Amino acid sequence: MSNAMQRDLAKLVGAVESAEAGAQRRWAQHFHLMPPVGWLNDPNGLHERDGVFHAYFQYAPFDVNGGVKMWGHSTSRDLLSWTYEGCVLMPDEPFDCHGVYSGSALVLDDRVEMFYTGNVKLPGADGAYDYVNTGREGNTVAVSTPDGSAFAEKRLLMTNADYPEDLTCHVRDPKVWRADAAQGRYLMVQGARRRVAGSCADAAAPEAVASEDATASEAAACEQGSARRDLLERCHGKSSAYDQGEILVFASDDLEHWTLVNRVSTPERFGFMWECPDYFELPIGGVAAGSGVGTGAAPLTDGALARPLPAAEQAREARIQVLSVSPQGLLGDEWERRNVYQSGYFTLEGDLCGECELGDFRLWDAGFDFYAPQTFEAQDGRRIMIGWMGMPDEPSYGNDPTVAEGWQHCFTVPRELWVNEAGRVCQAPVREVAQSRGAGTQGSGTLTVDELAEACDITVDGVAQSLHMVFGEELEIAWNPAADGSAGRFEMRFTDPSRTAAGCGRSVRWEHVERVQSVRVLVDTSSVEVFVNDGELVMSTRWYPQRRSCSCSAPGADIRCWDLVCGE
Repeated sequence: MSNAMQRDLAKLVGAVESAEAGAQRRWAQHFHLMPPVGWLNDPNGLHERDGVFHAYFQYAPFDVNGGVKMWGHSTSRDLLSWTYEGCVLMPDEPFDCHGVYSGSALVLDDRVEMFYTGNVKLPGADGAYDYVNTGREGNTVAVSTPDGSAFAEKRLLMTNADYPEDLTCHVRDPKVWRADAAQGRYLMVQGARRRVAGSCADAAAPEAVASEDATASEAAACEQGSARRDLLERCHGKSSAYDQGEILVFASDDLEHWTLVNRVSTPERFGFMWECPDYFELPIGGVAAGSGVGTGAAPLTDGALARPLPAAEQAREARIQVLSVSPQGLLGDEWERRNVYQSGYFTLEGDLCGECELGDFRLWDAGFDFYAPQTFEAQDGRRIMIGWMGMPDEPSYGNDPTVAEGWQHCFTVPRELWVNEAGRVCQAPVREVAQSRGAGTQGSGTLTVDELAEACDITVDGVAQSLHMVFGEELEIAWNPAADGSAGRFEMRFTDPSRTAAGCGRSVRWEHVERVQSVRVLVDTSSVEVFVNDGELVMSTRWYPQRRSCSCSAPGADIRCWDLVCGE
């Protein structure tokens, strides 16, 4: 179905895309999905159907720094080589006129149902609206497609009037799946921002003030904390200091009529808004042999993908429940040294639709560039996650080299999720990456590659004492155990934090790691992703090096580097 607005927008999008077709892009990626022009952010509607992977994305083709959001669409048969299929969902209805925001896909026998948030900002002169509690609509919209490209008429499912009265206007990012739960055949989670009674002066976290005897680093952390509070207030209003993030759980038998069945949050406030929620279950105890999960130093068995277990056997497996969220507004302590916004997960005990309790929050990715991930179940049973390799509202670093080329941001490499014997959710690049390895080189304890390929896969197995890797003479990946036996620090550091250097303003990210056994690094033209200890810790960053080289030192370790032949 189409209307005049959609037809006119399609012409405008087509014109700007055609104008950029064939443009030279020095920093274009080889195996990461990127926009044809303009801005990309959240992954949306991820699914596989008939052997084809579909990835939709938040797309602003008219403005490289963001703008009104639409859904772009790309497809792949190997999760590495992506073909852009066009801009398929546009803000062409009164209930989504200021943006087709994030959402998800549900694959049915005869069609795929898409669910998303229709964003509307009402016109308000002289500050009549704050667009937090007034002046904004967060509409839940559905639309179906038989093939991923042609769409039926959009259907308005819920408006702000259908959400609890104590919420702000910020309810968004529906994720839908078939659950066959007692409450309904289908479940949906949405992120929400709940109003909390009080005033900013009464409820806000106290200002960080360095004591007279504070160290330089402590004083700097206090200053950074104050700056972050100011940033959050400018971007999200004063009530961001005390509003509470949570997840809404809805149920339906027909995908049209939805009933709120639960509200899930933490006992103590954990940020003011939880975005991009996702729920899924994973079996405990790793994956089948030959699946390719891990560093992948050994070749895959016959190059074959692992096959899913029969349904009866899956039902007998011990499984964990995972609730993934992107909380905004985390302040204090360890959060000040991390990104402005976070993405991570809670394990969940109990019933998502009833009594339940959330475990500790763990980051999906502790690097510079990761937000708003979404997962889907592939037809072979794998749970695959893709994130946005970017960070909103970050004032200190950016992607100036690609902005100069007329595009900004990309997705992460698709990652398989699995649970190790310790119960930790781990990530590994999809096994298709290892199947794309070409020429390689190997070293014991040390390895130097003077001319690093634009796309490569590096593994370091058997790390015992320490690790030090340098890419392009500016990006350092390092770990050293602490002398006192406590956890060491795993670091991703740009030696030159200036805006014109390889990190484009990025400086350092680190996490405590007690021991390091293996490290895997995926390098593309303008990105680096690091997987530590089979993906217990992951760090991602964009980078823009003047020289492509790599040196690695890890006494006693087996070090290998392969060129990747993909995305051609």
